[in-house]
Amino acid sequence: MKIKKGDKVRVIAGKDRGLEGEVVRVLPKDDRVVVGGVNVAKRHTKPTSATTQGGIIDKAMPLHVSNVALLCVKCGPTRVGYTIDDSGTKSRVCAKCGAEL
Repeated sequence: MKIKKGDKVRVIAGKDRGLEGEVVRVLPKDDRVVVGGVNVAKRHTKPTSATTQGGIIDKAMPLHVSNVALLCVKCGPTRVGYTIDDSGTKSRVCAKCGAEL
């Protein structure tokens, strides 16, 4: 998966199209990512030892990774490419401008 935790992404499909946020969690087995403040659902929860207060809680739900695009600092939403340095380290780069991500 080319998107990692902490990346800035923009939603390109779905009800939250156009919103931007930071990747909070990555679920590689399901090809999904959780973006903070995007795709929020209301969940009715009981009070437990973990959550002492019950009620209606807003929870960010996972999005499919194909519905988000990584944001480049220079050119905005882009795809991800890879380069290998002389020392053999692999790094992610912007497919449009070549800047390191």
